[in-house]
Amino acid sequence: MKQTATLSHEGGSQAAAAQCMLAAMLIIGITDNAVPLLAETIGLGQFYLLRTFVALPFLWLMARAGLGGLSPRNFGAVLLRAVLVAVSMVFYFSAVALMPIAQALAGLFTSPILIVVISVLFLRMRIGWIRIAAVLCGFAGVLMVLQPDPAAFDWLILVPVAGGLFYALGSLATGLYCQGESTVAMLFVYLLVQGLLGAMLLAGLEIWPQAVPAGADGFVTRGWVWPLWEISHLILLQGCAAVGGVFLITKAYQLGEASYVAVFEYSVMIVGPGVAWAYWGQTLNIWQMLGIALIITAGTTIALRSR
Repeated sequence: MKQTATLSHEGGSQAAAAQCMLAAMLIIGITDNAVPLLAETIGLGQFYLLRTFVALPFLWLMARAGLGGLSPRNFGAVLLRAVLVAVSMVFYFSAVALMPIAQALAGLFTSPILIVVISVLFLRMRIGWIRIAAVLCGFAGVLMVLQPDPAAFDWLILVPVAGGLFYALGSLATGLYCQGESTVAMLFVYLLVQGLLGAMLLAGLEIWPQAVPAGADGFVTRGWVWPLWEISHLILLQGCAAVGGVFLITKAYQLGEASYVAVFEYSVMIVGPGVAWAYWGQTLNIWQMLGIALIITAGTTIALRSR
């Protein structure tokens, strides 16, 4: 999904930044709904590997067009950030394939809440009562969307939350260690790590094959599948979204003030479930709708108070 990149520039256009972010969230909200279709045919490892193969040529063209170099200044820091974000997307895409997208997004969007918690506990950041209230509000919203059953707890609901945790760590690594890095270079290393993780998953399943349930339930344990002609357009769509969506997100943060731009990221919490309702017939009950509203409120408050 999304990836936080660089800090904003003072002279940027706030309106243009908002438009870039809204366009990015529209792309992500639509294309992530195609993951369940892919999950019915291929596995997570193959999905990750093919997504990289499709995206890399577009990234090379961006570098040739002068949008940034492919070589990072601090390879270790960029690699750490890439690993954290790539792992977070493993959990997120697994969740999208196995549960309604609103629940997957709710888990992923625990990241701004977790960033505050990690910053307070480990970076000794001091926050006021407003952000404390926002964190509590955000966690309440996540619980309302995921709706865990204490009597029959399903560990599957923790998958998107794990994605949110690793995404929060990746965002912190970006802010602490990757300032001044080329966006294209960070995306290049991320795609390489993504492809390597996909290859490792495929190799692991080849050595230790697992039972593969039918349909999307077999997304995590399915190995290499061939041929792919029937879903080639969906793979191409995912590769384009991987580059286009992240580029627009990064451009938004370069044009506008970060605390202002971050608010518009939450539009995907409306676009994603909206597309899922229109295409898949996924519906939300009143408590889940209220939970989404609480998550958006909490994230917006944290973003604005973090100036």
